[in-house]
Amino acid sequence: MTQVVGGDALAQMLAAEGVEVVFGIVDGTYMGFFASFEKHGIRLITPRHETSAAHMAGAYARLTGKLGVCMASNGPGVANILPGVAVENGEGNRVLLITSCRRTPIAYPDRGGTYQYFDQTGVTRAMTKWSGAVPSFDRLPELFRRAARISWSGRPGVVHLDVPETIMNGVFEAEGIDLRPPEAYRRTAAIEPSASQVAQAAELLRNAERPHVHAGSGVLHAHASNALEEVAGALGGPVTTSWAGRGALPDSHEQLLPIWAMEPINKSRSEADVVLVIGSRLGETDWWGKPPYWGKPGEQQMIQVDIDDEILGLDKATELAVLADADAFLSALASELRQSPLSEERLQANRARAASLAEDQAKVRAQLDAALENTGSPMHSAQVPAACGRVFGDDTIYVFDGGNAAVWASFFSEINRPDTLLSTFKLGMLGAGVSQALGGQVARPDAKVVCILGDGAMGFHIQELETALRNELPVIYLVLCDKQWGMVKLTQSIGLGMLRPVIGTEQQGTINADFEEIAFDKVAEAMGCHGERVSDPAELEAALLRCVDSGKPAVVHVDVDPNMHLFAPGLQEFKAMHQEPGA
Repeated sequence: MTQVVGGDALAQMLAAEGVEVVFGIVDGTYMGFFASFEKHGIRLITPRHETSAAHMAGAYARLTGKLGVCMASNGPGVANILPGVAVENGEGNRVLLITSCRRTPIAYPDRGGTYQYFDQTGVTRAMTKWSGAVPSFDRLPELFRRAARISWSGRPGVVHLDVPETIMNGVFEAEGIDLRPPEAYRRTAAIEPSASQVAQAAELLRNAERPHVHAGSGVLHAHASNALEEVAGALGGPVTTSWAGRGALPDSHEQLLPIWAMEPINKSRSEADVVLVIGSRLGETDWWGKPPYWGKPGEQQMIQVDIDDEILGLDKATELAVLADADAFLSALASELRQSPLSEERLQANRARAASLAEDQAKVRAQLDAALENTGSPMHSAQVPAACGRVFGDDTIYVFDGGNAAVWASFFSEINRPDTLLSTFKLGMLGAGVSQALGGQVARPDAKVVCILGDGAMGFHIQELETALRNELPVIYLVLCDKQWGMVKLTQSIGLGMLRPVIGTEQQGTINADFEEIAFDKVAEAMGCHGERVSDPAELEAALLRCVDSGKPAVVHVDVDPNMHLFAPGLQEFKAMHQEPGA
């Protein structure tokens, strides 16, 4: 029998799972845990707010394909991390949240008035894939393995393991720790489709008159971009991605209709007779797969491929539902199409259709790029992502955060590599990008990480600039400053006119949609980072190069025209998206 600290045992289990980094704030209630990291080769990165730890872990998981781990201490620490838990689970990032809780004699259930305690697993259970409390040291390995097993099953998300302080810091007599390699307690091989399903899918696509491929984030999680490109080439038809699937094919790919080409996208998807949907839930931002944005029932057949059984056929009826890893399926489909390709006549017809849609796409791009002709000061918001595209290469990792700022960035950036775009595509969480960028830089230390966000979003977590400096993470933040809640202000300007007569108020103007300026460049400098302020688009590229040369975390305070900033492209479509499409 030897003496073992409970937190040390947990750290050993993380190391056996392949964990190299943990994000979180230190606290005495799990001192035995993080004090063991160094000897097990685990790096601890400490932000200034627990929510940031969750976003950093999510971004790290997203870009590495590994398990992202964050930690929070009992009571207020757990309360602080909850927003990040909701976001990272919603975005489908594989995160393990480890929390401390008060000792078992006074917790689960609460003895009454217990200090820094609430039902942590009860609260997180509704926003995670799984949440469990460890009742004793001897069950710690079992419940850790359950958390890891669930984290690697189905759609990625957040799992939560709650460990009492008396286990984290306790010393126990044990013969040894039940350490096992991952393959001894969870699935480590990709889910393979059956040969008959692959053959059926290939036959449907070969005979389709207007095939369409739609790729979601599952393609990126599975690192299936190469297989997707081969399948796309074999079919010759148009391809789209979900918002979160952007980068699965290069924006510059001749068959891809990028997310900003909304009219051609709607045309292609609604006219298709067979659609291959892979790694996508077909949620609200994809119109739930419903007409008039997709084909009508009975006129459009869908092949849906996903690793989550619950998604298959959920919002749109399937002709073929396949439970499989995206890369495994696409690789098998590519092989099938190589062996029995489309007829030359069918392939040429599909390519002609894709080319016609590409012409429509080019017209949309020309209309959008007219905004770049505005070279006034304060600058047009479109100038910011356009300048980044000229200065930084395709390997740059972009993070988009905010309301209108994220829209401008999305519509005027070109994403040509998989795993080079981070955002909160499902929750649209303001401020998450500040720490997502830091997690991305930890995951890709040699890459350039650029975060484009609004001044409202930056205000949520500006304290993490100190985290960036302390951990030598040279992220560049471009803050589009219009001194207003832009998207909300535009909505108020339109919507209040209709509501006021019903409410019965004569109040005019918008309500609390404006705020005072924060000089973000000066704040950055005060924190030891590099700061720039730019209003003239002609000066922006030089400012970006100075940021790179500084070698420090950097903030560019960009003065944008507040009126033009309001009218981001696609907002009418975005508004329509919130309504149920017609049947």
